[in-house]
Amino acid sequence: MIIDIHGHYTTAPAQLGAWRDRQIAFTEGTGEAPDVADLHISDDEIRETIEANQLSLMDARGIDLTVFSPRASFMAHHIGDLEVSATWARICNDLVARVARLFPDRFLPGAMLPQSPGVDPKTTLAELDRAVDELGVVTVNINPDPSGGLWTAPALTDKSWYPLYEKLVEYELPAMIHVSTSCKPVFHTTGDHYLNADTTAFMQLLKGDLFRDFPDLTFVIPHGGGAVPYHWGRFRGLAMALGKPEIEEHLLGNVFFDTCVYHQPGIDLLTAVVPTDNVLFASEMIGAVRDIDPRTGHHFDDTRRYVDATDNLSADQRTAVFEGNARRVYPRLERALASRGL
Repeated sequence: MIIDIHGHYTTAPAQLGAWRDRQIAFTEGTGEAPDVADLHISDDEIRETIEANQLSLMDARGIDLTVFSPRASFMAHHIGDLEVSATWARICNDLVARVARLFPDRFLPGAMLPQSPGVDPKTTLAELDRAVDELGVVTVNINPDPSGGLWTAPALTDKSWYPLYEKLVEYELPAMIHVSTSCKPVFHTTGDHYLNADTTAFMQLLKGDLFRDFPDLTFVIPHGGGAVPYHWGRFRGLAMALGKPEIEEHLLGNVFFDTCVYHQPGIDLLTAVVPTDNVLFASEMIGAVRDIDPRTGHHFDDTRRYVDATDNLSADQRTAVFEGNARRVYPRLERALASRGL
C-alpha cells in the first residue's frame, strides 16, 4: 500500500471560494457577513472535482490512500477575527470530511484549526473536539504563524500551546506544522514563506525542550523539512552550541519529514540525511507545483517516482516510507485501515 500523508482540497468547487470572498469583503467592511446556509455544494460536485483531479492522479501514480485536509493557502488565519476563522474552519473541515465519506477507501480526513493572530491557542479546542468526534480526522494542521508572515505568535515551544498539545496526545493525533497565505508581498506563499516556516518550526523545536514535557507528541514538518536536511550539519552544530543533545535524540522521536520535494536530487538528499524511520511519503499533489517538468516529462509533484528511483533505500526501507511509517505515526489511520482488514 502507498499512503500519501499530505493532500489538500485545492480543487474544491468554485462556490467555496466565492463564499470566502464574501466573508473577506465583510472583514474589510465592504459587505455583509455571508450566511453559512447560503453555501451549497452537492455530493455530485464534490465527486466531479475529486474524480477528475486527485483521484485520477492517485490512480495513475499508484497511490492507494491520501490523508486529505483543507487547502493550506485558504486557511489564511490572519483574515478577520476568531469568529471569522472558526466559521471558515468549520466549513472547510466539513467539506473535507464529505470527501472522505464519499471516497472512504481512498481518503482519510485531516482538519485545519480556527487560529487567529494574538488569540490563545486553546480557543481551537472546540473545533478540534468536533473534528475528532464528528468528522473522524486522523491529523490536524497547526499554523505556527497565524499572522501570515509577521511571525507574531509565540514559538511552538511556548506553554500557551500546551492545552492544544495535551489534546493532541489524548487523541493520538499527529500535527502537520503548516503555514498558510503570506500577507506580505515580499514572501511568496508557497515558495519562500512555506519553506521558511518549515525551517523556522524545526529551529524553534531545536532550541526548546518541548518533547521532555510531551514525549508522545508528534509533528510532521512538510515539504521535506524546508532547508533542514540540506543544512543538517548546521543544525547539529547549533544543537551543540545550545547545549542540546544530538538531533536524533533531541527531536527525531517526535519529528518527521514528508517527501514533498520535487526533484530527484532533493529526495536523494532527504533519504541520505534523515533516518528512514522519520520519512513519510507525500506529494501535496495539485498543490504548489502543478506543471510537468520538461526535463523528465513527468509532473514535478509525482514524488513516487523519486522515492522509487533513489538508491538510498532498500526494499524494506521503501516500504516503510510508503506505508509503514505512516501507519506507525498516525495511530488513527492505522486503526482505520486495520478495521478494513488492511
